[in-house]
Amino acid sequence: MCLAIPGKIIKIYETENQMDLCGDVSFAGIVKRVQLGYVPEARVGDYVNVHVGFAINVIDEQEAKKTLDAFKKVEHSMAHSGRKPS
Repeated sequence: MCLAIPGKIIKIYETENQMDLCGDVSFAGIVKRVQLGYVPEARVGDYVNVHVGFAINVIDEQEAKKTLDAFKKVEHSMAHSGRKPS
């Protein structure tokens, strides 16, 4: 099973080689450098699903927010059950 986290592209660094394409992606205010070579169509302001540092697809804002809300519900549920995420 793999887990991809949605984030918003805030900056793209252009390169000559498409597979070297990368950008800064914000995950609820935490910004990470992400490889964008698999999604060359992505633009600043787009949401992407990121798995182990690679954007694997572009998603719309509504889908990103729905996924993030689901993560928050799981976190909240675990916090109230006394369990800690591993």
